[in-house]
Amino acid sequence: MSHAVLDHLNAQLATAWVLSFNAKRYHWNVSGPHFRDYHLRFDDLHAAVDGLVDELAERVRMLGGTPIHTPAQMEQLSQVKPSDPSVQLDAKAMVREALAGEEAAIGFTHKGIELANTAGDPGTADLLTRFVQVHQKEAWFLRAMVG
Repeated sequence: MSHAVLDHLNAQLATAWVLSFNAKRYHWNVSGPHFRDYHLRFDDLHAAVDGLVDELAERVRMLGGTPIHTPAQMEQLSQVKPSDPSVQLDAKAMVREALAGEEAAIGFTHKGIELANTAGDPGTADLLTRFVQVHQKEAWFLRAMVG
């Protein structure tokens, strides 16, 4: 299997993990008006992106690779940076940061689909096509909250 596809899948895995961790940060720390709406939205975002992690790792294994698994690997390979714990974010800033992460994931996933198709790997292309739909739906929800 193509090393480029495996590398991309591991970067997808890292990105999903960071998006998941960021969503939990927002979920745990949001406050203010409409707290419950934000709290639940961030939990739903976490569940959506965390749901991608296992399938990505398993796809890496199916193709003969080794899934990343350490925080250092995640931070190094992720296309989204971990939310800065030293910065206090209000609910709207959390939504904007989450939306920027989802939009970055969408663009990166499109590149992975093209890469998999070029490598003759329709299984990975199909997996990433399903995953780009997850990111698009989450971005849509977040965009609606930004207004």
